[in-house]
Amino acid sequence: MDSATSDATATPDATAPARADDAPRPHLNAAASNGLKIVIVGGFGVGKTTMVRSVSDIRPLNTEEVMTQAGQDVDDLSGVGGKTATTVAFDFGRISINEETVLYLFGAPGQERFWFLWDRLFSGTLGAVVLVDTRRLADCWYAIDRLEHHGTPFIVARNDFGGPQHSHDEIREALDLDERIPFVDCDARSRSSSKNVLITLVEHLRSLTSP
Repeated sequence: MDSATSDATATPDATAPARADDAPRPHLNAAASNGLKIVIVGGFGVGKTTMVRSVSDIRPLNTEEVMTQAGQDVDDLSGVGGKTATTVAFDFGRISINEETVLYLFGAPGQERFWFLWDRLFSGTLGAVVLVDTRRLADCWYAIDRLEHHGTPFIVARNDFGGPQHSHDEIREALDLDERIPFVDCDARSRSSSKNVLITLVEHLRSLTSP
């Protein structure tokens, strides 16, 4: 079995702050010449908002709203019963990868009733991270399907929620994932771990354009 790169023991939460070892944030690089739009997608409660918050160099913009009883009949809360807020449009953040490259991060809403926003959010996107919770793998199938439909390159990142771990090969088989698509482990609460996910995506995008 492949062990997760994170040392987390608690369930990542969209309201959780970045881990203490991830501060302080660097200054923004105004001289960057290469700006890339990146979308983070995945199922409801998988940690997309948490990843944007943990890694962004700026104070992230988010559109979280408190969940109410009115949504109980339409929202599937299986495995995320403790979640009290949800993204209703998108999250936005920015991170400088190096002196030349800046990523503009958009976290897509995870609930099925907001999926109609995804196609518009994917416009102009150069790459995507599909964040998965292996306890609810089926929740990411729609994200992979839409990215493939748009021809958008992506990588898959397993967020560490603790519990039994499956091997990379087992997860690839379950997702019918092409062997050329990178698969990494992460802790969405950790700035360094989330940054590693984004660096993996940038390297993947570069490999696709290399002669």
